[in-house]
Amino acid sequence: MSTRAIGFLKSKGIPFKPVTYDHQKKGAEFAAKAIGFPLEKTIKTLVVDVGPKGYVFVLMPGNKQLDLKRLSKALGVKRAQMADSHTAEKLTGYLTGGISPFGSKRRLPVIMEKSVLDYDTVAINGGQRGTLLIMDPVDIKKVSECKVLEVAKGI
Repeated sequence: MSTRAIGFLKSKGIPFKPVTYDHQKKGAEFAAKAIGFPLEKTIKTLVVDVGPKGYVFVLMPGNKQLDLKRLSKALGVKRAQMADSHTAEKLTGYLTGGISPFGSKRRLPVIMEKSVLDYDTVAINGGQRGTLLIMDPVDIKKVSECKVLEVAKGI
């Protein structure tokens, strides 16, 4: 099994452990349950429209919601909104439910919710439905050159 995301990480020498599961529905809750991994350590990869600045990936713990107002303020834009599935798939080259911040068709800036760094390992989408990669969030930060911000609701 190989995806663009896996190829990208291998080319950068980043360690990860792929885990596959029977993808029956999209969402971090289903994926976490399917592999027996804690929801808070299962990372959602969101594609967000930040207006004139284009689109960004936002990496969020599975048990938290993105605060779009907080994200807008942090990025200095008037408004942020979730990209629709069609746009997200077109930008990334991945199907919704399998979107990865690695090896995306179009390179998008990456924002990581600060609390992701609280864990020694997390599960993140591997570029296809039913494939998660178990890896160190510090490696995700390094390879994606992301900005770390507090953008979850209710912090």
